Amino acid sequence: MAQAQDFIKGWPHQELLTGADLRYALSQSFMKGLEMSHEALNYGDAANGAYMMGHPKFRQSLAAFLEKQYGQPVDWKTLMSMGGASMATDVAIRQHCKPGDIAVVEEPTYYLSFNMIRANQMTIKGVPMESDGMDLVALEKLLKEEGGKIKMVYTVPVHHNPTGVCMSEAKRMKLVALAREYNFVIVADEAYQLLNFGGFKVKPMFFYDDAANPRVLGISTFSKLIGPGIKIGWVHAHEALLKPLTSIGFIDSGNNPVIYNSCNLIDFMDSGALAKHIDMVSADLSERCELMVTKLREVGLEPVAPKGGYFVWVKSKGKATGRNGQDMSVNKDQFGDCMRLCFAWLPREKIVEGIEFLRQ
Repeated sequence: MAQAQDFIKGWPHQELLTGADLRYALSQSFMKGLEMSHEALNYGDAANGAYMMGHPKFRQSLAAFLEKQYGQPVDWKTLMSMGGASMATDVAIRQHCKPGDIAVVEEPTYYLSFNMIRANQMTIKGVPMESDGMDLVALEKLLKEEGGKIKMVYTVPVHHNPTGVCMSEAKRMKLVALAREYNFVIVADEAYQLLNFGGFKVKPMFFYDDAANPRVLGISTFSKLIGPGIKIGWVHAHEALLKPLTSIGFIDSGNNPVIYNSCNLIDFMDSGALAKHIDMVSADLSERCELMVTKLREVGLEPVAPKGGYFVWVKSKGKATGRNGQDMSVNKDQFGDCMRLCFAWLPREKIVEGIEFLRQ
């Protein structure tokens, strides 16, 4: 008899973390990082001053890498290094909002975002998801009702966690226009931006913003590309939104949190090894995703195949597994009949067995 399996963990499987090519490329990059330890182990240097936004060489290499990935120009001065996406999100909330403000999220959404918002003593309100992203009609209705109290919209615009939906270009443009009209910032969680299947690509939210009146803080991380232990991420935003992030207490006192660790990845990016690794990871996860979606359909369920990321979202028809969808609603009062299933963690045979468990 088929057994239930662990579809809850949003982790990469072990083979993605232990490959010989990855280990060699990282070891070479770390050695190159050690060669610049006189800077990487310090607060700054005479030519560049304090590295509050991150080491300039890392930011320049990251910009060059992202330009190739996005097919869009990236100014290194619009990038700030952070200790992963969650740290970046938390800092953005603390520096651009205050206690008593309202944050709007999609429902369903990444459930741990609730903790970061509530920890900063903000109120959370949800708006529905549609097949092309956040319901902006519902958002605008809420903006009018709340009379200026909404100061942040948190969105996962690409390979949405948990639904897999990608926000359409029309909605991206409209959301930024609403942000200007109603005076709020957009925290765009783009952790899965570079994990695309079948050549799918969409521009990050930053490219819909305007330096004259910036509203977008695009947040991403190497955690989903290399491994969750790497804890190096970045914020992509215009300077007017980036500068306040350096004033948070631990950065103002201790400088950028990942100066040394980020320098260890410079050669990994410059050499082309990271781009090669992302291609391998995307192909591997695409195959696992296709396997999961196929098996779900075989047992009578109706998933929508995502174009990237880690998760499949599906409504149950009796038996359930994975993380229950109610965790992804603000008040845990919706989506109790839905499941978020991670296809990145389990071996293929366990994916098959875990889905077979759902057969009625």
